[in-house]
Amino acid sequence: MLSLEDNETLTRTGPGTLMGALLRRYWVPACLSEEIAEPDSPPVRVKLLGESLVAFRDTNGEVGLLDELCPHRGTSLFFGRNEECGLRCVYHGWKFDSTGQCVDQRSEIRSFASRIKANGYPTHESGGIIWTYMGPVESIPVFRDFGTETLPKEAITASKEFLSCNWVQALDGELDSAHISNLHSFRAMSEIPPDGTDEPGYPSNFESMRFWDFDPKPRLEIDETWYGFRYAGLRKTPNGHTHVRVTACVLPFSALIASVPFGTRQIAVIPRDDVTAIRYTFSTKPPSNPRNLGGPAFFKEPSYPYVQNSQSGVLDRPYTLENDYQIDRDTQRSVSFSGIPNFKSQDLMATESAGPIYDRTLEHLGGTDTAVAHYHDLLINSAKDLALGKEPPAIAEHLDYREIRSAEKVLAPDEDWRLLGTSADPIVQEALLTSEQEDR
Repeated sequence: MLSLEDNETLTRTGPGTLMGALLRRYWVPACLSEEIAEPDSPPVRVKLLGESLVAFRDTNGEVGLLDELCPHRGTSLFFGRNEECGLRCVYHGWKFDSTGQCVDQRSEIRSFASRIKANGYPTHESGGIIWTYMGPVESIPVFRDFGTETLPKEAITASKEFLSCNWVQALDGELDSAHISNLHSFRAMSEIPPDGTDEPGYPSNFESMRFWDFDPKPRLEIDETWYGFRYAGLRKTPNGHTHVRVTACVLPFSALIASVPFGTRQIAVIPRDDVTAIRYTFSTKPPSNPRNLGGPAFFKEPSYPYVQNSQSGVLDRPYTLENDYQIDRDTQRSVSFSGIPNFKSQDLMATESAGPIYDRTLEHLGGTDTAVAHYHDLLINSAKDLALGKEPPAIAEHLDYREIRSAEKVLAPDEDWRLLGTSADPIVQEALLTSEQEDR
């Protein structure tokens, strides 16, 4: 459990807080590119780290992210006119460019526009997401390219989903390897027929589900990295082998979930304020999987009972706390462990039902919570270190953020899971070579 003080440090992200200061030292997602897809399209509201902002794309395609309230008399710029390279407040016609500079005061006889600037933040568009930096100007870091900068337009997929809970609760769920054997399980999982991949090497995604069901008590091991950590969830298979799911945690707010043979798709959970968040998922430049290892996705298994989420755009929430996530008690008794018909909504039930901000002085952690507890420690220590003048982790320009990957495999005797998904992994080298050949 955490002390009350540490839980406050962990969960509060508004201006002037320790964690808020830490998150503001990174480029963070602000909205999807498609929300302001066209020049001079309507602006959108953005709530981020407790601040109310408005995003717009000007006539030249430049993206602005400004305080929502006009610096004249506080009218919301969300209602403004996006036209002729600026956002014009409809109250008195003051107009602001994408940097926040006032460029026109149509109702003033003697204009003083050059002296007025709305507070705004720099933006960077990459991988279908508008990113922003909200920290000190003198400390602005290089944009962390996880593989989105060179992603072909046709390969871009990004989504966002609104969450009714503190951001850490949601990311905790992404860093929890044990819950898949419970929350996401269903009765027919144990009846999935073996397909011959319960042996050292890469299992099918269908076989992987059998492993979740067979061993619900994963043993967790952590490997410290320059960007945070990776951890392994190690399970015994029906044939007596060791199956490993390797998940990467990227400070301060991202995770890459285990995938066969390795994964590059990233999840980022960003605080809107202290009691709501947004879960972004986005593709990066994915090395090819030329041998189609893993085969069809696990949700294509014939007995798989759950409704699937889209992976693109602003996602609807038909399953919410208000409608009890449409839980069906008959289904819970006979078909699935949770009775909730949507895979991702099962996760949201677990995190949102703990309350807007979970009181971690009440929790009782076990061995399968090792990764979650480690993440909390890293975040809290990083926030406190920043207050003492130490630079945040994982922002240096020389680091290669494209090397961060998850992985999944059935281990051979004496095989070290820490190699999996790294640039030294033979399957990664093979995929990178294939990807380079495809780009030529």
